[in-house]
Amino acid sequence: MSYISSSGKEYVCLMQVHCDFNIDELKQLISKFIGIIYQKPPVRSSVKRRTRKKKIYDIEILDTDKRFILLRISSDPGTYMRKLCHDIGVILGCGAHMRELRRIRSGIFTEKNLVTLQEISEALYMWKNCKDESDLRKILLPMEYATCGMPKILIDDNAVDAISYGAMLTAPGIVAYQRFRVKDTVAILTLKGELVAIGEADVDSQKLVDMKKGVVVKPKRVLMPRDIYPRSWKKHG
Repeated sequence: MSYISSSGKEYVCLMQVHCDFNIDELKQLISKFIGIIYQKPPVRSSVKRRTRKKKIYDIEILDTDKRFILLRISSDPGTYMRKLCHDIGVILGCGAHMRELRRIRSGIFTEKNLVTLQEISEALYMWKNCKDESDLRKILLPMEYATCGMPKILIDDNAVDAISYGAMLTAPGIVAYQRFRVKDTVAILTLKGELVAIGEADVDSQKLVDMKKGVVVKPKRVLMPRDIYPRSWKKHG
């Protein structure tokens, strides 16, 4: 979940402006917030109040009603929408504040992926008491979905078990890969597309062309159970 929560976000936000405004001027003003912005978290926030750089990917005005403006905003994680509304009001000259907020996307997951607790409860009941797992299969998603925003590395079957025991991923075990940079979070998968581990890249992918040995990825979270794949390494001790 920590990797999913660090993905991009999208919101529908209701902003109230404290004065009458010209819609064309407001659109032009709001467009200036697209890109890199500097933001200091509000007084009531769960993080330290220091100025941070965040990126706003898009802001769209969906509707207006008197002094109410409905916005759709996509941004970096950790961007405060209420602070964004406040800053828009400051530039406008009369102030503004956020009235309502709804998150509609986190990474690749949207509102279409939402499942209620009642649906989960009913699906579990059908599975446990009626041996019917069809509803549960509609709800559960393979954990590989969570890695859709990460660069991928496919490894040889002979390397899988070693990684599942916490070994570093070295160049000889790699079969295919997407581009990545040093310190990037990457997903390590089997040739069948099964998630083995999530780790931190130790080199740029450009160097892999000439690498014959050496550490490429340091696993941070191993997800493949041990001994699923045949062992091709010696266990000491």
